[in-house]
Amino acid sequence: MTVEKFSDISRPFKVVLLDSYGVLRNHNGLIPGVVECVHRLRSEGKIIRVLTNNAARSPVEAAKNLVRYGLTDIPAAEIITSGATTRHFLEYKIREGRVAYLGTPQSAEYIIGAGLRAVPVSEVDLEDSADIKAVAFLDDEGYDKNTDINHVINLLRRYQVPVVVANTDLLYPVAKNEVAMATGSVARLVEYVLGRRFIQFGKPASQMFQFAMDSILPDFPDLSPADVLMVGDTLHTDILGGNTFGVATALVLSGNTRAESAETEIRSAGIIPDFIVDSIGD
Repeated sequence: MTVEKFSDISRPFKVVLLDSYGVLRNHNGLIPGVVECVHRLRSEGKIIRVLTNNAARSPVEAAKNLVRYGLTDIPAAEIITSGATTRHFLEYKIREGRVAYLGTPQSAEYIIGAGLRAVPVSEVDLEDSADIKAVAFLDDEGYDKNTDINHVINLLRRYQVPVVVANTDLLYPVAKNEVAMATGSVARLVEYVLGRRFIQFGKPASQMFQFAMDSILPDFPDLSPADVLMVGDTLHTDILGGNTFGVATALVLSGNTRAESAETEIRSAGIIPDFIVDSIGD
């Protein structure tokens, strides 16, 4: 396994797509050297987009959160969230009615933004739910896992409605060597129990990559996938998504994937990044 310097491998690309958690920051705050890296990318004339599977925040709130950590150079217009792609689906496919959700009230703003009524799963009356038009897995906080997961399973046993998963991440780091279950894990559990497949947004699905390209192409119509580098810390979301979309990929070892296990994980998953770097701050 060859580990390269990010400043070297990023040089040929016109566009750099960055995951947020694990690439820009982690449980300790901003990853060392990130501010300097973003400034360097800007000075080289590169286009930056942040692609995050965090559906709990809007792009505006995500940008404010980065500012709180000390990264002031990423405006909301350059942040694409899985919640935004979920709202796009709800706007055009559901139209009206209530959407039951697992998540925080803040994450449910995407549903309200689509012109629908958001209701926490815990408040759904299973005997009077005919107006529930969809169920959304939005965030790993904001509900009681001991009761609400069972409640959503019983709801979906009774009503055949679309189910959307706004965050497909299975895990997220909470300490140097510790992780916690993310929304994608909860959704997979419910899928398994019900024998169903849900509609997934966020990486590795292509919608976020297409949203990123669509935001760039009006100003750079000659842009091609060969000009784009996706940088992420997770093989099954960032790297698989970038590989599938046809752009170059760089795996960083500053988040979910640890240096001591990276080679084994790559071999086991069969998901091969084009580059491996310690972090974008190196």
